Amino acid sequence: MADTCPKCGFAGVESDKCPSCGVIIPLYRSYQEKMRRGPQARPAAPTAALPVTATVTPPPAAPTATVGTGSRPAAGGPRRLIFHGSGAALLGIHIVNALLTLVTFGVFFFWGKVRVRRYLFSQSEFEGDRFAYHGTGKELLFGFLKAALVFGLPIGALNLLPELLHAPRSVKIVAGLLAYGIALVFVPLAMVGARRYRLSRTSWRGLRFSFRGRALEFVRLFVIGSFVSGLTLGLYYPFFITQRQAFLTSHSYFGNRAFVFSGHGRELLKSFLVTVLLFLPTLGLTGVWFSARRRRYFWSMTSFGGARFASTITGGKLLSLWTVNLLLLGVTLGLAWPWIVARNVRFTFANVSLLGAPDLAGITQDAQAATATGEALSSFLDADFNIG
Repeated sequence: MADTCPKCGFAGVESDKCPSCGVIIPLYRSYQEKMRRGPQARPAAPTAALPVTATVTPPPAAPTATVGTGSRPAAGGPRRLIFHGSGAALLGIHIVNALLTLVTFGVFFFWGKVRVRRYLFSQSEFEGDRFAYHGTGKELLFGFLKAALVFGLPIGALNLLPELLHAPRSVKIVAGLLAYGIALVFVPLAMVGARRYRLSRTSWRGLRFSFRGRALEFVRLFVIGSFVSGLTLGLYYPFFITQRQAFLTSHSYFGNRAFVFSGHGRELLKSFLVTVLLFLPTLGLTGVWFSARRRRYFWSMTSFGGARFASTITGGKLLSLWTVNLLLLGVTLGLAWPWIVARNVRFTFANVSLLGAPDLAGITQDAQAATATGEALSSFLDADFNIG
């Protein structure tokens, strides 16, 4: 009888080994059951005065695809992600990716991106278990081709054809406005699509993440927010970015349970006004401090399973990180990129924690379908989402 892999969610497994991720299913389920029960107290050793009666303990019932509590810090203590990777290992992956990309005239680029992500996720640990990335190079390649056809071709045509055909100025203006309108829709679709795809290809303890927000709803929020921000000379911007974060967070799920975001833009308004007023006198440095303030606030307003996130990122820490990264890139002519990636991940993990014990009972597998088209759109515009 066909089974479903408890780690990656692959359906139609006919043997003990999953053909998708290679995990041995009985062993993995046994491990999940052990994590669910948590550490068990050892029975007291029998004394010489009492006879020992041999008993047979029945095997545990077959576990369902749920997340157990496992061994955790004391209740209320901070829980942090741990990164075990290194820049040296990433350099090896990067060199192989670069060589194969050259040999294949760029085709291997998509598989190379997957190799990097799989490494980063496999080296990221939370509560004793590591994450897994299940995307494929083939998905990214076809997503890129689809995105180029649906969005790249119309925008390119609207920008180039009026010039090539020596069209009147009025036609060029209309074509430019149409191209701008498509690009304005392009960005939110890229953000939603990338988040939907990446979460759907990410798992922890065998359960997938997912994103369930409606793309058109986010496009409407993004277009209106951009318009009102411009109309108010930027004063609406803190409200816009908070609404955007609320949408992306509250529609993100782990298994069948959603993350919660409770922030309001007015909490960032004062910091934003100070940033604008002091931006020129400080040569833009207040922008770094606002970025740190925004990250701290967004994390503090995010919770999952009754536990709330917290961040200790400051403007000084962020400025130091970016300055050293730029120096490393400049001195090594870009060769330090793998170490910079590792530095960025470690920085985020060291400055973000989960306060309290999240309630993981009852979380079950509820994977959602997603395509890589939005991921490709994100690559075009660099409209990515970050965990920091």
